Amino acid sequence: MASILAIDLGKYKSVACNYQMETGEGTFRTVPTRPQTLHDLIVACSPGRVVIETGNQAGWVKDLCEALAVPIEVANPNHEGWRWKNVKRKTDRGDALKLAKLSAADQLPTVQLPNARTRQWRAFIAYRGKLVSRRTAIKNSIRALLDRQGYRTAAGRAAWTVGRVEAMRAWAQTRANIGDADLWPIQLTMELKALEQVQGMIEEVEKRLDVIGEADERVRRLRTIPGVGPRLAEIVVATLDDPHRFKSRREVAAYAGLVPRQFESGTMSRRGRITGAGQKLLRALLVEISWMMKQNNPALYRIFEQACRGSKTRRKVAIVAMARRLLIICWAMLRDQRDWREPTALAA
Repeated sequence: MASILAIDLGKYKSVACNYQMETGEGTFRTVPTRPQTLHDLIVACSPGRVVIETGNQAGWVKDLCEALAVPIEVANPNHEGWRWKNVKRKTDRGDALKLAKLSAADQLPTVQLPNARTRQWRAFIAYRGKLVSRRTAIKNSIRALLDRQGYRTAAGRAAWTVGRVEAMRAWAQTRANIGDADLWPIQLTMELKALEQVQGMIEEVEKRLDVIGEADERVRRLRTIPGVGPRLAEIVVATLDDPHRFKSRREVAAYAGLVPRQFESGTMSRRGRITGAGQKLLRALLVEISWMMKQNNPALYRIFEQACRGSKTRRKVAIVAMARRLLIICWAMLRDQRDWREPTALAA
C-alpha cells in the first residue's frame, strides 16, 4: 500500500492528509466538503485506502469510495482509544494525521456503515422517534397548562382518546371566543392543533414503515415472537443489519449498550450500570416491550421473574436483563434464519 488518505470531515471544509507509508510523512490539503471535490481528491491521490470518522457526511463519502473501488475505513470516535481529554492542542490536521497513523498501525477503532438504503431506513425510524417525543412534549405542555388553571385530566392514555381531545378542543374554542377571555384557552387551542398535526405525521410515517416492514422477510420473522410488534422488529433489523458481523451474544448486547460497566484494579473487580452505548432508541424500545411481556409472552417473561429473585428492588435490573435476552434472541433468529420457536429460543 503506497499511501493512506485520511480526511477529517467538516460541515463546510475538510482537511485531508495524504500519508506515505514508507516515509511516515504526510502532506495536507484543505478542500470544500462537496462530493465532486472529494471525488477529484481521491482520484488525484490514488490512495490504498481512505480513512474518515463517522458522522453526517460519512455515508455519502463511503458510497463515493465504493463507486471508485477504493477501500475505506470509518473510525469510531466514541471508542476509548479515540479520546482527546488530555491533549493540549487539537487541530484538524492533527485529527487527520492521527487517523492515518492509527490506520497504518492497524489500531484504528472502526465502525461498520450500512448501505444507503439501510441508512435511510434507520434515519426514517429515528425520525418517527423524534415525532413521538414531540407529541409527548405537547401532551405534557397541555397537562401543565390545565394544571395551572386548576383543571384535572385523566391519567395515562385515557386523556387522549378521540372523544376527549375533541371535547377539549370544543371547550377551549368556546372559552377563547369570549370577548374578555383569558389567554390560556387560546394557547390550549394552538397546542391541540399542534398535537393533531404531529399525530397525523406519525401516522403517515408509520404507514410507510409498515410497507417496508411487510416487504422485509427479516422483520416478518421477528414479528413471530409473541409480544414483538412492527416498531421493535424494524429497528432491530435496521440496527443490527448483518447479524453475522457479531461473533457472540455479548458483542450484540454490548452493541446496544446492555452490558454492565466493569472496573478492575488489583484484586478488586466490580460491575456497575449498563454502558448505555449504541442506539438509545433501540435500547429504550427493548425495555418498553419487555415490561409488556408478562401479558404477551409469559414464557419469555420467566427470565424477568428469575432475575428478580422475588425482590421488588431488582425489578429494573431484571427488566434490563430481559431486554438483553430479547435482543439476543432476535439476533439468533436473524443469524439462523429461523422463526420463533419457544424451547429453542429460550435454550439459546
